[in-house]
Amino acid sequence: MEMSPLTQVITKKTRSKKTRRAWKLKLNITWQAIKKAVNGHIKKRPTGLRLHLSCAGSLRQLSTNRIHQESDVKPHKDNKSKKKACHPNKTLSHLFHVPYTALDFVDLGDHMTPTMSPKQNISAMWQEIHGSSNWDNLLDPLHPNLRREILKYGEFVEATYDAFDFDPLSEYCGSCRYNRHKIFETLGLTKHGYKVKRYIYALSHVDVPQWLKRSHAMWSKDSNWMGYVAVSRKEESHRIGRRDIMVAWRGTIAPSEWFSDLRTGLELIDNTNVKVQEGFLGIYKSKDESTRYNKLSASEQVMQEVVRLVNFYRGKGEEVSLTVTGHSLGGALALLNAYEAKTVIPDLFVSVISFGAPRVGNIAFKEKLNELGVKTLRVVVKQDIVPKLPGLLNRMLNKFHGLTGKLNWVYRHVGTQLKLDAFTSPYLKHESDLSGCHNLELYLHLIDGFLSSTSKHRWNARRDLALVNKGSDMLIEDLRIPEFWYDFPYKGLMLNKYGRWVKPGRQPEDIPSPLGVETPLKHGGPRPF
Repeated sequence: MEMSPLTQVITKKTRSKKTRRAWKLKLNITWQAIKKAVNGHIKKRPTGLRLHLSCAGSLRQLSTNRIHQESDVKPHKDNKSKKKACHPNKTLSHLFHVPYTALDFVDLGDHMTPTMSPKQNISAMWQEIHGSSNWDNLLDPLHPNLRREILKYGEFVEATYDAFDFDPLSEYCGSCRYNRHKIFETLGLTKHGYKVKRYIYALSHVDVPQWLKRSHAMWSKDSNWMGYVAVSRKEESHRIGRRDIMVAWRGTIAPSEWFSDLRTGLELIDNTNVKVQEGFLGIYKSKDESTRYNKLSASEQVMQEVVRLVNFYRGKGEEVSLTVTGHSLGGALALLNAYEAKTVIPDLFVSVISFGAPRVGNIAFKEKLNELGVKTLRVVVKQDIVPKLPGLLNRMLNKFHGLTGKLNWVYRHVGTQLKLDAFTSPYLKHESDLSGCHNLELYLHLIDGFLSSTSKHRWNARRDLALVNKGSDMLIEDLRIPEFWYDFPYKGLMLNKYGRWVKPGRQPEDIPSPLGVETPLKHGGPRPF
């Protein structure tokens, strides 16, 4: 039966009205939900939500001026709670959140957000933060106070790269560019409240990886600057609950060189069956009376200063700790340093925070460190090859721990591991890059963004993202941050008043002096190094 034309018109109008009412109802519900999300977000964060749109119309270029507040993250108890967390009640900022864009790296003056989160007083929990309970319930999820402390020590290690003279054309190649009184001021690290007390040098002609031999140092054909000893100032000591002596060790230049240069031989460290990698021990223990900077070994230099500082501050009635930190090779030297310090001063609280460190010794070395009470936190990136060295077969052998557990020639990692995954960051290229994945700034970026093993990269991470490309090419191209941008203008040359391009000479106080001793200058003043 066919409908009349009039009936067809009435039916279409009726359907049209029903459709319009349905859409009106849907839009009204959606709008109410958005208003509720916005109101809830503003109530939680008094500063409110500010959005700005770029000229492009794509959602990718919608950028949020981040409101940097720390939030506690609770671990998921089960799958049901995980499903609940994924539904309704998400704030508008979360719904619209996308990675940084190139516009976020244009200077907006006062509209930019700070890169530092407020410091908390951790005096009541400093031992827990440094591993007294082996970091139980602090790593997954990562406690905000622990995150800040790890980043602090990571920046101290980064200073050993930023201040190192890598230039093979420099007459001071292999040394530190700045004297110990101004290194933190020059590198912007005075905010941490520490002062450098002594520089550490290591022999470069011992059996070590080729990268250390290639420095072509002209100021000293025997030595390289390997790190420094620093101590917390009064205000920082009050915040962290004790006087903290900190030792930072420098690492390698190119991790790919580990394959050909790193030998796997183990050497006895004392009269027991404790063995460590012979190259690491050589760097740490070697000395030569005929040299200018290594009449004392790196071991003797650092322990002289640590013992002196411990006695000085304990004599004033203060509680003292030793925190040893390092990246790559520096992480290995940090373990050797901690082992010796705890042996020499048994009642000293000693902790190690390492980044991308290789294995150092055998099972006896691991057990001895545990027996001494050295607390070690190893930060590793899943894609980094260096923590898997030396001994690429160790991973397979460790699966048969019952059979190989006591073999003295099998390398063992020490301490507690905080494992990061570079692929969780939306700002990093997802490609295999040995050098990039080992870069310390990438480590610090991932730590700053880490909430838990089940969470995505922290959306309100504060650390400056551009730092990742300071010595690598790991940021996605959309951000338009130059790769390897940390360099001296004009490759270190300067135009003098006569119109000549020349290499600037160092200030007298920045010229290295042996063992950190203040030596007189020609004009009669001291050289504060």
